[in-house]
Amino acid sequence: MRSIEYTLKNNFLNQADYENIKNTILGEEFPWYFQYGVAVSKNIEMASGEEEYLMGHTFFREHQGITSSFYKILDPILKKLKFKALIRIKANLYSNQGKIVEHDDHSDFPFSHKGALFSLNTCNGFTILKNNTKIKSVANRMLLFDPSTPHHSSTCTDAKMRCNININYF
Repeated sequence: MRSIEYTLKNNFLNQADYENIKNTILGEEFPWYFQYGVAVSKNIEMASGEEEYLMGHTFFREHQGITSSFYKILDPILKKLKFKALIRIKANLYSNQGKIVEHDDHSDFPFSHKGALFSLNTCNGFTILKNNTKIKSVANRMLLFDPSTPHHSSTCTDAKMRCNININYF
């Protein structure tokens, strides 16, 4: 099996920028939206009783543009990525379900592109890449990879939640 290429960057942001983003997104005024299904779109009937759910917040969608009044807080991340075009930016919050739940494999989009997964907190949750490489959730860590390759996320058990920002771009 071909090895998947990825890059990990610890302490991706300076501490002040990291704290500002983390405190805003995990603050009391930040709006989260319940989503059924993690790896695929599911309707309510299919998702009821299943463990694959999350809270999400979309900052940007390719054909809509900026979709969140909180978009500007991401400037420190976006400046460092030096992207040509954005596809999507969303925050994901996986609640502690009392056990590790590994979600189904998925590809973010069916075409090759760049992906940046920024961890807001340290926990025992993780992302599994195509060749079973486990990337642990570490606060202020950036994972760079091609998210058109199959991968999957998990919940955590040692924190109240696992939270990250997922950026798809060219």
